[in-house]
Amino acid sequence: MQSIRAFILGHKIAVTGIAGVLLGAGIGLAIFSNSNGNAQTLLIHKENFKQEVSVSGKVIAAQSVELGFAQGGRIARVYVKVGDTIAEGGLIAEVENGDLRASIAQKQAALDLQKAKLAALQGGRKEETAVTQTNEALRNAIADSYTKAEDAVYSKLDQFISSPHSTNPQIIITSTDSSLKNQVEFSRAAIEQVLTDWRQAVTSLSSESDFSIAAGLAQTNLQKVSLLLADASLLLTRAVTNPSVSQSMLNGYVEDIAGARTSINAAASALTTALTNQKNAAITLTATPEDISAQLAQVRSAEADLDSARAQLRKTQVVAPFGGIITKMDAKAGAVVSSNASQIAMQSRGAYQLESFVPEINIALLKLSNPALVTLDAYGESVLFGAKVVAIDPAETIRDGVSTYRALLQFDTTDARIRTGMTANITIITLEKEEVVSIPQGMVIERDGKKYVQVQVGEAVVEREVTTGAISSIGTIEILTGLNEGDLVVVATST
Repeated sequence: MQSIRAFILGHKIAVTGIAGVLLGAGIGLAIFSNSNGNAQTLLIHKENFKQEVSVSGKVIAAQSVELGFAQGGRIARVYVKVGDTIAEGGLIAEVENGDLRASIAQKQAALDLQKAKLAALQGGRKEETAVTQTNEALRNAIADSYTKAEDAVYSKLDQFISSPHSTNPQIIITSTDSSLKNQVEFSRAAIEQVLTDWRQAVTSLSSESDFSIAAGLAQTNLQKVSLLLADASLLLTRAVTNPSVSQSMLNGYVEDIAGARTSINAAASALTTALTNQKNAAITLTATPEDISAQLAQVRSAEADLDSARAQLRKTQVVAPFGGIITKMDAKAGAVVSSNASQIAMQSRGAYQLESFVPEINIALLKLSNPALVTLDAYGESVLFGAKVVAIDPAETIRDGVSTYRALLQFDTTDARIRTGMTANITIITLEKEEVVSIPQGMVIERDGKKYVQVQVGEAVVEREVTTGAISSIGTIEILTGLNEGDLVVVATST
């Protein structure tokens, strides 16, 4: 008579034959001997059925990227450091781009001008209303240009000038170009009276004033301030440190003067636009559809020019493509960087994934959204994390000469304990069923392409054809047809 030991041995062989699939589920089987003692049987009960795949893996960031400048140049500013968090679209660093910012301001003014012309053609407003509106806009542009000029001189330039409001202002920085230094001091003394007279002119403006004359005076004064700032900028490039002025102070002066020049250029463009609109408003416009179409084309051309200028500016900047944390920062302010050099890296924060390589013999079992239980070596087997499969590579990856397929799993929740690089043990639940008829895989007899199970019916043992399904955790095989709950399946017989 065959023993139970033989059955157990056959059962173990069946489990080994499923090549790495971890199988885990309970089955309801009770072993009996018949009254003659020549057969041992299993009473079948329906039970839950589970199939699992066990793999190892490691924690990776859901997103990580190396970043660099699209355009080379001298790095002007670095806004973050390693370990800092940054939102999507946040500015990380930029190279010097003052000229591009000024270009954007000019092209924005040009676009505004073309839009104003289009609006005038489309609107056909009465001359009196148009003149009133454009006069007010021009008056505001004149006042704004004075405000920007005053700020440029008094707040920015005068930082490195002593007694700036006197007839003998003195530059406190040391320069290798004494002639240029004298020129800036002379121009600063002269601009003091210009600003004083200009302030009085702006204050006295009323609805009865000739805004064209006031605008012309403003344009002239802006040009004088612009020339003074240009000389000051050149002087700073030839400056050297002294006990009173450090290099960091010089850097700050350079930045402030550059900003002041951009502001003056923008004010000049806005003033020109307002003056042109004011002049055009005196004419009653009766536009044809062709005139409107032509002007619309001008607007679109100006928009394209502005978009191009903004694109050039973006090439000087490094921005975060997603929210995350800075992991590398080799960019330093003042250093010269070449285009596309990778000096910055970042990774997403909080959203971690698991990367695993599944052997080809098991990959067919996996599906997207399969749940999984994960343990991390750092915390031991008692600490469980939930996850699910979110991606399976369609192409193989050869690892140690074996075809595997890369699978990504997403943690169900964020957890501060999870960090990139941690080693993980992953149990993926590939199939779960309830109320399933199953038997040990070794009890299925295969013959002539069909499958049979020995069943005791009364005192007789008969072979019953069955169809099978998946293999469960403990090596049992699902019986789809041929067996029912309560059947006695023969495990062993004696001879």
